[in-house]
Amino acid sequence: MEWGTLVATLGGGLIAIAGTVLADRLRTRQEHRRGLQAHRRGVYTEFIAAAGSAHTELRRLAQDGSGARDLEEATRAALTDARVYEVRERLFIDASSRIAGAGQTMFERLRALRKVVAAGAGISTAAFHEVYHPYLEAVWAYREAVRDELEGSALAPADFGWSAWDGKERCPHCAERAASASG
Repeated sequence: MEWGTLVATLGGGLIAIAGTVLADRLRTRQEHRRGLQAHRRGVYTEFIAAAGSAHTELRRLAQDGSGARDLEEATRAALTDARVYEVRERLFIDASSRIAGAGQTMFERLRALRKVVAAGAGISTAAFHEVYHPYLEAVWAYREAVRDELEGSALAPADFGWSAWDGKERCPHCAERAASASG
């Protein structure tokens, strides 16, 4: 047996094994990355859905909250029943720091909305709109950050024909208020 043939065979075998191990490692890493991305997408969506449910209930209470015996308790229940606190904790554990920060801002603005509704602010009051529009802006900032992280393509208000995320330009209450202030 010639040593050259033996060395070449062993060398080729080692290269093949190393290539297989490397390819397997890369595949495993890619699968892990895809799994992490899918998990994060689920948590990100669950958080915004929970906040959306709480937001809907807070708007209902602001619209006809006089029917609620205890607005403070009803507004607290809106966030609790929507599981906002629970999902927020998962967001803090699983999200990137940028998304966790955007989520926390959105949460803080939702809590500000809860406080004004608990204090009796109706849906057409200035107090409601002073916190409502910053909340909408935070929701869109969260969506924008999530899309940027997961898909690499963020949204802009102009994509919808808007000038800003806060929704003031489309709000009949704010438009009426602005018209009466300038008139």
